[in-house]
Amino acid sequence: KRALIILPKRTTMMKAFLLSTLLMRVTEGFYVPGVHPQSFKAGDEVPMKVNSMTSIHTQVPKDYYRLPYCQPTDGPKMASENLGEFLTGNKIQNSPYTLNMLTEAYCVRLCQKTLSKLEAAKLKLHITYGYHNNWIIDNLPSAAVGLTAAGEKQKHYAGGFPVGFIAADSKDAYIYNHVNINVEYHQHDAADVGYRVVGFSVEPMSIHHEFQGGYEWDGESSDAFSKQLSTCSTASHMEKTSIRSNQIVKEGEKIIYTYDVIWRESETSWASRWDVYLSEDHLVPAQVHWYSITNSILVVLFLSLLVISILVRNLKRDIAGYNAIAALADEEKDEDVDETGWKLVHADVFRPPTTQPMLFAVFMGTGIQLLFATFSVIVLSAIGFLSPARRGSLMLAILVFYVLCGIANGYTSSRIYKAFRGRQWQLCTIVTSVFFPGLTFFIFLFFNIFLSFLHSSASVPFLDVIIVGAMWCCISVPLVFLGAWFGYKSSTIEFPCVTSSVPREIPRPPALLHPLVGMTVTGIVPFAAAYVEFFFIMTSLWMDQFYYVFGFTLIVFMILCITCAEVTVLLVYYQLCAENHRWWWYSFFTSGSTAVYTFVYSIFWFRTLEASKMIMTYLLYFGYMFLLCFAMLLVTGTVGALTSLWFVK
Repeated sequence: KRALIILPKRTTMMKAFLLSTLLMRVTEGFYVPGVHPQSFKAGDEVPMKVNSMTSIHTQVPKDYYRLPYCQPTDGPKMASENLGEFLTGNKIQNSPYTLNMLTEAYCVRLCQKTLSKLEAAKLKLHITYGYHNNWIIDNLPSAAVGLTAAGEKQKHYAGGFPVGFIAADSKDAYIYNHVNINVEYHQHDAADVGYRVVGFSVEPMSIHHEFQGGYEWDGESSDAFSKQLSTCSTASHMEKTSIRSNQIVKEGEKIIYTYDVIWRESETSWASRWDVYLSEDHLVPAQVHWYSITNSILVVLFLSLLVISILVRNLKRDIAGYNAIAALADEEKDEDVDETGWKLVHADVFRPPTTQPMLFAVFMGTGIQLLFATFSVIVLSAIGFLSPARRGSLMLAILVFYVLCGIANGYTSSRIYKAFRGRQWQLCTIVTSVFFPGLTFFIFLFFNIFLSFLHSSASVPFLDVIIVGAMWCCISVPLVFLGAWFGYKSSTIEFPCVTSSVPREIPRPPALLHPLVGMTVTGIVPFAAAYVEFFFIMTSLWMDQFYYVFGFTLIVFMILCITCAEVTVLLVYYQLCAENHRWWWYSFFTSGSTAVYTFVYSIFWFRTLEASKMIMTYLLYFGYMFLLCFAMLLVTGTVGALTSLWFVK
């Protein structure tokens, strides 16, 4: 009931946010809790599940039970997952840990594992690569409890907790074989006998366990569960100060896995339990995002004033000059008056591009498809329909909206190609429907094959690969053809000027007006407008951090598009004044060069990951960053080209 009350309120807040972004303070994440609240009575079992192990240094998720961990009695079983979870590398399974609501547990023994040479090497490798365990209780991911430099406990809410650690002096690997499972609960109503889980954290410890009296356990005998361990108490919870020695990882070592369960009452309501995860306990203040927005708005205002002052003043002067020449020509018809400036190219300005006009139409159609899909997903995320509480929902929404926007792709591509008087419309439509999704699917399939050889949980099952392929072939492609049919049935785009049969020769431009200068330098302006938000998005993508400020993302995305449009119009005007009528591709790559600067930025940002020496890490990072930046090139290029078309007309 609480969640149903909050939903309209946050939706109203988001509407106000969209209408007046400068008047509203945004300090909370816009999201809707992902599941219906589940209540547990005292003593009821609270299931704990395990997800894939992740590492920011390798970017290759691994199955939790790939390492020598204790397994459930009946073996690991997969939890129900959607397509988005499979595509994002989630592999959720049951665990052998037993938790009962409000029931404290002390030094509970799970099992004992004797490490073989292969298991020891594998475990040490995962610890060296910085792999983290990701556990889940009632859809809440585990936060990690660690110590600060001052020795105080601190929680980290994203990325799980580490498998182990490497000693700074001896470089030996040690495993965290004991965990204090801290669960926070909230009673919604005093008259209600049920309790709800509102917080979940894990404090990992490395303990070399020993039995009292020197008892040796073979790992199978049930007698060991009646024996007492001398290294942890069954009357009080384990503290790091009580650890005598850590559990080293080496061949032949016997590792005993234990855990404590600690229940704490919390004032946090179930509806707001995700707030601390999304804000990382206010690790990054909202003011940082506001500084980013302010910076972007200042860039847009400066560009707008610059465009208005230059274009309005120059265009008024040019039009007045042309009118004066026309009046003078009427009075003195015997004299030949030469035209100068952009009016000279009026008979060539709408000439189709001489280089790959079909590819230009394909790029424009794909850019529109990506633009509509991106905008739709950001809006839905901003108003709360896509939240981290629904794992895989964001990826699934991107896939669905991209497929559905195929009709806009086909329509735009066909209208532009028809305006270019292209005759191979069947080929244009086929290329439009397979170009970008085909490239994406090939890269995805290539990486999926390699990940399957590495036994990574990020490798998507064959059935889901078939589903993705079916969505492309059976939904996206027909929608592109449907949009193309409407586009070719529509009337041809009318241009105000008649194109001459012989193209006008383009004079040699000044150095600063050379097309390559504009296409390479201009992109830095839109990139600077969105630079700060790019940092947070990159951190979320590659460092297992939660990203939730989609309200800010929506503003930055619109500012990015406006900036691309303004700088492109300004530079196209100067190109026309320099009598260069080949503005189609120029306008596309002028704004599209923003993606080039983003990719260059990603190269420098890659050092933040402290990546491993695995070739797959580099392939995954730069392969997917290339794909993302290429999509950004198509979106920003389309915005610049369409704005330039409107301006020139």
